[in-house]
Amino acid sequence: MRVLVTGANGQLGSDVVARYADSGHEVVAAGRRELDVAHRDQVLSVIGSVSPDVVVNCAAFTAVDACETDVDRAFQINALAVRHVAEAARRFGAHLCHVSTDYVFSGDKGEPYHEWDRPDPRSVYGASKLAGEREAGEEATVVRTSWLCGRHGSNMVVTVLQLASEGRPMRFVDDQRGSPSFTPDVAAVIERLCVDRRPGLYHVTNQGSASWYEFAREVMAAAGHDLDRVTPITTADLQPPRPATRPANSVLENRALALAGLDRPPDFRVPLRGLVADLLG
Repeated sequence: MRVLVTGANGQLGSDVVARYADSGHEVVAAGRRELDVAHRDQVLSVIGSVSPDVVVNCAAFTAVDACETDVDRAFQINALAVRHVAEAARRFGAHLCHVSTDYVFSGDKGEPYHEWDRPDPRSVYGASKLAGEREAGEEATVVRTSWLCGRHGSNMVVTVLQLASEGRPMRFVDDQRGSPSFTPDVAAVIERLCVDRRPGLYHVTNQGSASWYEFAREVMAAAGHDLDRVTPITTADLQPPRPATRPANSVLENRALALAGLDRPPDFRVPLRGLVADLLG
């Protein structure tokens, strides 16, 4: 297939590009310089000239706290831009895969969220991403993922390893729980869904869950560091307080993958060990 990846320089986009290339597909990697999805004419022009079989939209405004004050930008990039990409995909016969987030949920549920749970975002970021899901359309593949970590960009694993190497205090909240997800595993599922051109919503995360505090300890264990260097705190203890509300529970159950008989990504501790070894290597 010929695949166009938007947001190709980002954490997930980089591994989506790598996955498709490794599988022998023709990949056009479009970072913001090559394609600013906020501009409709540019989106139509680029997608029309590339004529892809699949468009994977990884472009997003992911600065969660900044979204609270820059609401227009959040909705322009996370919602209206998806409208542009979906329009171009329909016009030129491409299958669209759009990437979304666990922030579409309130976090109030006492168990993992599945694809048929009702979204109820509590932040501008979450609301803009939910709007983007709706703009993608019924024929698109929508992939919700969470707590992304990978070789490229900034993430929890990189942060913990840096703090550990500098001997700095490590205080992480123990009252927010989620599904750590590793970009190569998410990219592999995206490829499979797009090869099959499967429409609809899928939760795609690594299996297992943790609080940020527990996740930090898992990173320390994988690196061979002293786990007692990590201290648990509550969200209320964060100084300064974060502008955007985080879901207390954003664990995503991969129910649609399971019911469809598709492989789910492995337990998060498996790729975690590989990423830590890679980053320290």
